[in-house]
Amino acid sequence: MPSYDFALILSRPLYEEELDPLFDRTHGAVTVSVASEPEHAERPGNASCSWQGPTLAAAIMEVVQHVEESAPGLHVLEVEADPLLTIRDIAERVGRSLDSVRHAITGARGAAGFPSPEMSSAGHRLWRWSKVAAWYGVDDPQLVEAKPTVQAINGWLALRDVVPDIAPAPEEVTSALSLVIPHVA
Repeated sequence: MPSYDFALILSRPLYEEELDPLFDRTHGAVTVSVASEPEHAERPGNASCSWQGPTLAAAIMEVVQHVEESAPGLHVLEVEADPLLTIRDIAERVGRSLDSVRHAITGARGAAGFPSPEMSSAGHRLWRWSKVAAWYGVDDPQLVEAKPTVQAINGWLALRDVVPDIAPAPEEVTSALSLVIPHVA
């Protein structure tokens, strides 16, 4: 089974006492933001995941269930499956050296127009993988699966929060997506 990397936006960070149940359910494969004080729980939390599944949809839905069952009152609000990468991450994914990637970013080597960073803070920059993959000409089948899967699951999450009585069960969403979205074999 392929392994998928994705992130979840949570209704709040987890409290330290909620970590053990999540760790037990996910064997440490989900990294979450932690709030040490109740007043910090007002901001959204996040979870970074690397999870195996027959499809991206199945992997996401399984982790959503684990996260929500581990912490009462916690809800997944959104999912993201087009990761933000550091220069080191880019080098690993495209099979190049760090210097080669740095030269590409500055325009000193390779084609012009390297994608702009999505985030930049305190000298740390992050690039969106789909844009970097396109620039390098990398055909990543998980990106093909990610865009429609994430769009559908985010729609389901929104529907579930607004009108839970009519939102389909997670298994129905996963099943429907497996019929129409190509997935990594």
